[in-house]
Amino acid sequence: MSGEDWKPIKSSSVPLHVQITTYMKNKMVNGEWTIGTKLPSQRTLALQFNVNRSTVVTALEELVAEGLLESKIGSGTRVINNTWSLIASAPPPDWISYVQSGIHEPNMNIIQTINKSEANPNIIRLGTGELSPELLPNKQTLQLLQTDREDILSLGYEEPKGSFALRQTISYYLKKKGISVSPASILIVSGALQALQLISIGLLKRGSVIFHEIPSYLNSVHVFQSTGMNLLGIPMDKEGLKYDSIGRLKRQHNAALLYTIPSFHNPTGILMSEERRKQLLDVCKQAALPIIEDDVYSELWFDYPPPNPLKAIESQGNVLYIGSVSKSLSPGLRIGWVVGPEPVIDRLADIKMQTDYGSSSISQYVVHKWIQSGLYEQYLTQVRENLKQRRDYTVNLLHTYFSDFATWEIPKGGFYIWLHLKSGVSTRKLFDAALQEGILLNPGSVYDKYDQEHLRISYSYASLEELEKGLRLLSDYIKRLMVNN
Repeated sequence: MSGEDWKPIKSSSVPLHVQITTYMKNKMVNGEWTIGTKLPSQRTLALQFNVNRSTVVTALEELVAEGLLESKIGSGTRVINNTWSLIASAPPPDWISYVQSGIHEPNMNIIQTINKSEANPNIIRLGTGELSPELLPNKQTLQLLQTDREDILSLGYEEPKGSFALRQTISYYLKKKGISVSPASILIVSGALQALQLISIGLLKRGSVIFHEIPSYLNSVHVFQSTGMNLLGIPMDKEGLKYDSIGRLKRQHNAALLYTIPSFHNPTGILMSEERRKQLLDVCKQAALPIIEDDVYSELWFDYPPPNPLKAIESQGNVLYIGSVSKSLSPGLRIGWVVGPEPVIDRLADIKMQTDYGSSSISQYVVHKWIQSGLYEQYLTQVRENLKQRRDYTVNLLHTYFSDFATWEIPKGGFYIWLHLKSGVSTRKLFDAALQEGILLNPGSVYDKYDQEHLRISYSYASLEELEKGLRLLSDYIKRLMVNN
């Protein structure tokens, strides 16, 4: 069940619990909550409706008494009846069984909770991996669209690989990173995640094994798992992914490919060294193991650019390169690109046409204008300066509030600080407790199911005031939990 905008009106003469019961009845009557639908927890509903938990309990008890809901310890509260089904001439479809039969695996419960909570404007988001709204170039984008009135804006479908103008512009832009590629070997996608989805269904067999860093962003999405793939994590050190075991593991598991984020890794922020990049390429070449290079953070360096991408230092087409403007310019434009051998790009383009018939032509036009005009690189300078200030501010807060029970490395770019808690407090327990205080965290278990000691702290989204308040309150709460342990 997704997050809702509706909230009871506290100034109304109608009691809050009555407003809530009426709202819930309407959801059932309209068929939005069908029989079998599981309601969120009482605490989640109280947070969603901005009321006391006791108010929610009263509303739920009334609906249980009316025979509309059933509440069982250990299994939560579910819809067991509704007015619509009582008057219908035939029973409604059992949509819950359809939902449970879908082939795409659902997000982890904690990810679903994070996604829902992010819709609450009162939440302090300490883990969100995107630029703050105050850093997005809304006015500049409007001005950019008004500067060249003779330019033709197409509102129709683009060709299968995407706008040729944009692919040509990206081809020129990638040369600055050392990547020489023609527009024919570039596919425009709706963000890096779609690139991974296309690869999973267009290039791999069911049961394939995917290597990746551990911890990894890949564990927070089910893009490969839902197509029958298996993930296998490879440890990291301060220089990036440790390559020593790749050859042996490739033989043992017959792995299909390796996924890596070498520049400002998500979630650790680690920057893979130039030497490690060369070593990784050599090992994967010897093992005949293709690489997916996710390079969406490399523009966000602070003091000096990262080493050239893996794609720039190999010449045999062993690397599929993914880029995007979602982290640097706008997550809402939903524009990224895949670079690879032409037959691969042709295959992925065919799959993409069957999926969505092409990314937004307007978004492609906007990104083309930003990059082609040179304004994108000017804007990146501003973003880097802002992010560096935010990083420094956050590091100072960590020194002030967390130095007694946590350690961290200072990232050289990107969005994230991988905070290691030495408090003995479970980060999952901390997640639940912090959410009740209006603080949203990204615990390490999202990126490694066995991790109970890390938090992904993002300095890119929350305002400076929110960072100070959120980290101070979080520190106080951890200290209280440490005393009670």
